[in-house]
Amino acid sequence: MTTGAIYALSAIGFTLIFNASKIVNFAQGEFIMLGGMLTFFFLQIELPLAWAVLLAILLPAVIGTLIQRFAIDLAKGADDVVLVIITIGAATFIRGIIKVWLGKNAHSLPPLLDNAPIEVFGASILPQSLCILAITAVLVVALWYLFGRTMTGKAMLATSFNRTVAQLVGINTGGVQVASFAASAALGALGGVLITPIALTAYDVGIMLGLKAFVAAVVGGLGNGRGAIIGGLLVGISEAMVSGYISSAYKDAIPFILILAILFFKPSGIFGAKSAERV
Repeated sequence: MTTGAIYALSAIGFTLIFNASKIVNFAQGEFIMLGGMLTFFFLQIELPLAWAVLLAILLPAVIGTLIQRFAIDLAKGADDVVLVIITIGAATFIRGIIKVWLGKNAHSLPPLLDNAPIEVFGASILPQSLCILAITAVLVVALWYLFGRTMTGKAMLATSFNRTVAQLVGINTGGVQVASFAASAALGALGGVLITPIALTAYDVGIMLGLKAFVAAVVGGLGNGRGAIIGGLLVGISEAMVSGYISSAYKDAIPFILILAILFFKPSGIFGAKSAERV
C-alpha cells in the first residue's frame, strides 16, 4: 500500500494534466525522481530538512510550468502524438541534466519520522510508510475539496469537459493548464520525497515509476481522480503479492499485465465512463 500510494499520487498528476489538456504527460516520472534527487542535493549543501523538502517540491512545479509554457503551449494545435513525444523529450532532457549534475550513483534520504519499526499483530510497519499513507489521504481530501468546493477546481473541471465552452464563460483555460502542470509536478515530487527514505533514488528511477503511475491511471480510468487512487493501490498491492508469494523477478511485469487485462476487458478503466463518438 505504501508503494501504491506513491503510484496514486503520480497517477493523480497524470489525471490533472489529462483533464485540463487531454495530454498524457510522460515526464511525470521524472518529477518523482526530481523530488528525491533535489532533496538529497539540498541536504548535501546543509540546508535544513524542511527547506530541502519545500524546495524539492517547488522547483519541479516551476519546471512543470516551464514545460507547459515553452513546449506544450507553443505546440498548440499539434496532434496528440506530437504532444506526447514532446513530454517524452522533456523527460529525457531532465534525466540527462540530473545525470550530468548529480551523477549516476543511487542515493537515499533520512526518514521523516523515527525509523524504529512498529509491531502490529506480528507484522513490522515502518513509520515512514504510515507517513506516506497519511499524507496521501490528506491530499486526496484536499483535492476533493478543491474540485468540489472551490471556483478554481470547478474551472479545471469545466475545462476538462469542454475547453471552448469554458473559454466562452470567461474561464482562463491557459491558466488552468499551467496550474495543472505545476500541481502535477509538485505531486510527483512529493511522492519522490516520501518514497526515497524507503527505496533508493537515482537519475533513472523516474522511467519505471512514471510508467507504473501511468498504468495506475489507466487501470483506474484515465481522467478519473478516484480511479487514479484505486489504480495506484491496486498496482502496488499486486506487485507486493507477486513478490511475496511467487518471485520478485516478476514484480515489474505485473503492472503491464494489469494494463493489458484492463485494455482487453474494460478499455475505459475501472471507473472510466463509456463514451461513443459519431463519425
